[in-house]
Amino acid sequence: MSANPITGRLPGSVLPALRALADITGQATRGARALPTFLIAGAQRCGTTSLFKALTQHPQVRGPVLRKGVHFFDTNYTRGLDWYRGHFPMRTPEGAAVGESSPYYLFHPLAAERISRDLPGVRVVVLLRDPVERAYSAHSHETARGFETEPFSRALALEEERLAGEEERLLTDPTAYSHSHQHQAYLARGRYVDQLLRMEKHLGRDRLHVVESEAFFADPEPVFAGIERFLGLPHHPGVRFERHNARRRGAMSRKLRARLDAHFAEPDQRLADWLGRTPVWRE
Repeated sequence: MSANPITGRLPGSVLPALRALADITGQATRGARALPTFLIAGAQRCGTTSLFKALTQHPQVRGPVLRKGVHFFDTNYTRGLDWYRGHFPMRTPEGAAVGESSPYYLFHPLAAERISRDLPGVRVVVLLRDPVERAYSAHSHETARGFETEPFSRALALEEERLAGEEERLLTDPTAYSHSHQHQAYLARGRYVDQLLRMEKHLGRDRLHVVESEAFFADPEPVFAGIERFLGLPHHPGVRFERHNARRRGAMSRKLRARLDAHFAEPDQRLADWLGRTPVWRE
């Protein structure tokens, strides 16, 4: 069961067994465990894994046991807050930050309200990316995972039909789940401002910290330092910044790129109004 000496990763067959054991232990001791003080809420395919791995190198940051995220406030909410608590470390020293990264939180229509109710005072980090590139990356990711079978252009054409009524169903029935809403919302997930407004409504603007992933990957240190300040952490100079979960894919056609640029022009302008500045990808 030793880790790979080159990558440091455990064999794929071992990790699920270790997670299952950790879950049993976590549930048995959940009363002594900490709840998160911060969340990385999305957006999907915007660098959430890379940021989380950078944050967990900080000596005062703790994450879920053997996980990046728990998906409690989106797909596991019916399991209850005690179940959620069981995934985190035992009570932590004063000043430590405890958090997780579940990128569906930003898009799920009930997540913000649930977060506000169950984690009063929690701070939320949101990463954004050129929505055209995000959509193309998400399609590649979902295809590789077996959640998408259509080519990109066809998936875009099907999106409106696939998502019709799904958000309303999730809002009406808190126990409902939508595969299409979670895995096939390539355009809808890129209309960021609507999701940020929902987060702001329930959490307040001062508890949100928005980062553009283009800026984070181009010059990570000052962006990371801003996140440390937002989370109330002292600066830690020893963090290594790496890209995680990147997938190779072919180039998008110029015609399709232009069409998607036009599609996102209006929501990007509303995002600029909300941010008080032009998003990096529109500069």
